[in-house]
Amino acid sequence: MAGRAGGGPRPPVSQGDDWAARLLDHLRPGARDPRRVVAWLAGAVAGTVCLQDADGILLAGTRIPLDAGLVTDVVAGRISAAAVQDGDRHLRLVAVRAPDTRPAATGLLAVARAAPFDRRAAEIVTHTAGVVELLLRERELTAAGHRLRRAAADLRLAILQLLMVEDTVSARRVAAGLWPGLLDTDSACVYIVEGRPAERDGLAEDCLDVTRGQALVVRCPAMDGHVIVLSPAPATADRLRSLVDGRPGTFLGGSVQQSLAQTATAYGQAVSALAVARFRPDQAAVYAERTHPERLMDPGALHAWSSTVLRPLDTLPHHTRAELLATTRLGLEFTAVSAAKVLGVSRNTVRARMDRVETLLGADFSDLTVRATAHLALNTQAALTDDVAGTVPQPTGVRLYDLLASPALRTWARDLLDRLIRDGRDLRGTLRAWIAAGGNAERAAQDLGVHAQTVREHVRGAEPVLERQLLAAGTDLYEVVLAHLVLGDLAVPTLLGPNPGQPDSPVHG
Repeated sequence: MAGRAGGGPRPPVSQGDDWAARLLDHLRPGARDPRRVVAWLAGAVAGTVCLQDADGILLAGTRIPLDAGLVTDVVAGRISAAAVQDGDRHLRLVAVRAPDTRPAATGLLAVARAAPFDRRAAEIVTHTAGVVELLLRERELTAAGHRLRRAAADLRLAILQLLMVEDTVSARRVAAGLWPGLLDTDSACVYIVEGRPAERDGLAEDCLDVTRGQALVVRCPAMDGHVIVLSPAPATADRLRSLVDGRPGTFLGGSVQQSLAQTATAYGQAVSALAVARFRPDQAAVYAERTHPERLMDPGALHAWSSTVLRPLDTLPHHTRAELLATTRLGLEFTAVSAAKVLGVSRNTVRARMDRVETLLGADFSDLTVRATAHLALNTQAALTDDVAGTVPQPTGVRLYDLLASPALRTWARDLLDRLIRDGRDLRGTLRAWIAAGGNAERAAQDLGVHAQTVREHVRGAEPVLERQLLAAGTDLYEVVLAHLVLGDLAVPTLLGPNPGQPDSPVHG
């Protein structure tokens, strides 16, 4: 056996033919594949070639029986290459190392052939090992880059999930190490950029580029075509608008400025705005661009009423209460499955938390009027800062009926639902029956004496007229439900009928 220790200079390349040029050709972009290099080497030296990693796993070529001790010496770095004759076989073994590095090899290139290795064949093997080293190193760096980007994406998602449950302290702590200063703010806007699911990775990279490190960019875990962007920077809105401008099938919805603790509310606003953006020529919309019913209610009465509605949860530990409220807000805004993906928990956990809130509030979330009422109370409380809380009067028996009696609110509701009259179909009557049936098209169809598909078509037809999503639960639908309640088209629901059998349900006289 002949061996060459250490990592000394490679022997000079012979100029007798153009094998070196053909070998270097494998370093061109698009041609960098160790398997192709190994196949080329086998043909160049008329032999069998095997490329394996340090653990003996075959990476390319054909498995060659090798002496275990010799392989160990080469891989361990005691020798860098070896030449040996084994019966009628002539073998060359060359260590494949990463260029940085380590005495131990990351792999082994072995060549076997019937004829002895002349100078040309030996040079080809040695220089091919160098090319393979470069290609394996590139592959390793590429894989490491993918792992790093995946880890960064997972961290961004974790930060968003912490913000969704109002854990701003932990969110800031996680973000500080990788994105210093990003969450050193009291408020931010949430944007959702929607595109084709197959193009989302590229869209997310574009969002990262245009926001220039001033935003938290997350691939939405619930909706395959959505990219969520949270940013305190005012310039982010214009940069994202320029991104979607003239880009077919791409839309932008944005929230108003919200405190970090209200990220879940801002997310719901962005989803609502996204529905409007789909009907806009510029493909973008911001939630503040339309009037919302809660803004037309007396603030003091609204806060007093919401405090009364949610008072049964006040007996719970603070962290439990916050967890239940945040989960229920998302569960009312989206499906349990989507809420679970956003929060990073199981759908059973979401449902269990919502069931507990239902029991505490004496509510039935299968009733859309109850869902709309609970949604109003939850979002009112989420927007209640400590400064405002000090000015809110103590609960004095304010009823939902009192809140809905505002003349301004009646004008808003009438203007909204009167849009449906312009359509030749009875969209308003169908929509009212559909809401009364809990959003169930079959039950509404039975009440109306029509086909269920007619109900679905009418509800779907009302969406562009009202500029609101109705078939997907959320703020848009609940605003339309409130409009029906304001005008007396639907009965005002009653909350606060707790089940006395629930262990943490307070007793009411």
